[in-house]
Amino acid sequence: MSENLANAIIAHCETWASDAGVESIDFAYGVLYGAQRRSNKKDWHILRNIKDKLPSKAINLRPYNRWECQFVKNGIHVAVAIGIGVDWWRHLGGGTGLVGICVALIRACVAPGGIDKRDHSYVIPDLSEIVSMATMPMDFNASILQQSQLPWLFSLMAHFCDELTDA
Repeated sequence: MSENLANAIIAHCETWASDAGVESIDFAYGVLYGAQRRSNKKDWHILRNIKDKLPSKAINLRPYNRWECQFVKNGIHVAVAIGIGVDWWRHLGGGTGLVGICVALIRACVAPGGIDKRDHSYVIPDLSEIVSMATMPMDFNASILQQSQLPWLFSLMAHFCDELTDA
């Protein structure tokens, strides 16, 4: 798939630019969940394939240690970027797009219930750390979810980060 996408971008960028009446194309590929560090890098191979298929002098920005590249083909400037997880959702819906979707899903699917007891034993060994409210900023609007629904939010968010810290 990554080679097919690279081939399509290279083959069609001039037509896309001509059809739109522009001299530059921004191509974005999105992965709905995950994080760059935890990625298996298969999507990054789109960028590697572009680099390998074009003459070296055509590449303006090589994809080494980055999730983007840029090249020029017959006067058309092309920027290709891969967005993974939060980066992709930020691209689509701004800084709160992902949280808004997750909160809506939780409100629609999780009936409010009682709060877990402090000594509750979770099946996932570190889940109690993942769902902890201790690191939430004081201005976090928790009223959009019931207290018993907050663990679901943190459980969902765990799929979009490399690690959770007290930053």
